[in-house]
Amino acid sequence: MFRRWFLLFFVCLFVFIFSIGTVFAFTLTDMAGRRISLPSRANRIVCSGPGALRLVVYMRAAERVVGVEDFEKKRGAVGRPYILAHRELLKLPSIGRGGPQAIGEGPNLEKTLKLHPDVIIATYMSADSANALQQKLGIPVVVLSYGKLATFTNRYVFRSLQILGEVLGDSNRANSIVSFIRNNVSYLQHKTADISESKKVGVYVGGIGHKGMHGIESTMGKYPPFQVVNARNVVDSLGVEGWVSVDREKILVWNPDVVFIDEGGISVWRLDYKSHPDFYRSLKAFKRGKVYGLLPYNFYTTNIGTALSDAYYVGKILYPDIFSSVEPIKKADDTYKFLVGKPVYSRMEADFGGFKRVEVK
Repeated sequence: MFRRWFLLFFVCLFVFIFSIGTVFAFTLTDMAGRRISLPSRANRIVCSGPGALRLVVYMRAAERVVGVEDFEKKRGAVGRPYILAHRELLKLPSIGRGGPQAIGEGPNLEKTLKLHPDVIIATYMSADSANALQQKLGIPVVVLSYGKLATFTNRYVFRSLQILGEVLGDSNRANSIVSFIRNNVSYLQHKTADISESKKVGVYVGGIGHKGMHGIESTMGKYPPFQVVNARNVVDSLGVEGWVSVDREKILVWNPDVVFIDEGGISVWRLDYKSHPDFYRSLKAFKRGKVYGLLPYNFYTTNIGTALSDAYYVGKILYPDIFSSVEPIKKADDTYKFLVGKPVYSRMEADFGGFKRVEVK
């Protein structure tokens, strides 16, 4: 009898040790510098914070998501290709409010526990907050980041994708996304690298979204779609990086040759144009019809596919000879298909206007 109980004890001990080994199969360091133990395969995921769900979709793991934030559901699919390509995500249970006002807050504890996730993917959360959330839920929390300015060419995005590749057990896909972004940026930079400063026209982008919609004064220094094609952004003379609101008088002084309007704020711009036609008629870009629309890419941080697509369109407008073989709409759909699984440019065009000359009247 003793031998039987002794044997049973060791069998149970072996099963326990084996189960622990499968539940927590490996460790990694997340973007908050935390060392975390993770399951060998995360089959059930919840995503909390700006851009967390997008990166999971890029990783072709949308089917593993079991709950989404109210912000994602209430905003619908407008402006977010990852939702346009996977509308089924909008039908998933809520994990809490989310949105810009809840950055770093994390998901609702009770709602999240009901979904039994294997891991929580969070963005822009401090190490202390992530540790506290993990301790309360007993579920691993992995913190990712797009970086302070959330551009699409920085090391934060690349490292976050590589971490996610480890979490999801698909480092090959993560590396292919990083290579895709880098290769496109390198192509754009190489194509425009030899253009002399004397041949570069002055460009400006207005209507950039920043905690809401804005008009022509809302712009950006070191605007990524301009930077990757080596365009001469007149705003860069201010020495700022990121969003900035400028005086109209400054725009008149710069008098850019080409103006792009972020179509996320185009309705505000159109109203302003009707109210201040003389201002716009004083700008040579408007006199010459050199005003073009760009798709808004900053929806719950950077939609990388849209930002890259904008860059190709900017290149096509500024350097038509150099980009003669590029078809911006086709390029956009190819990019969307690679990143989110479907060519969704036509939906973005329907919602915002797409790549075309902006009518000024």
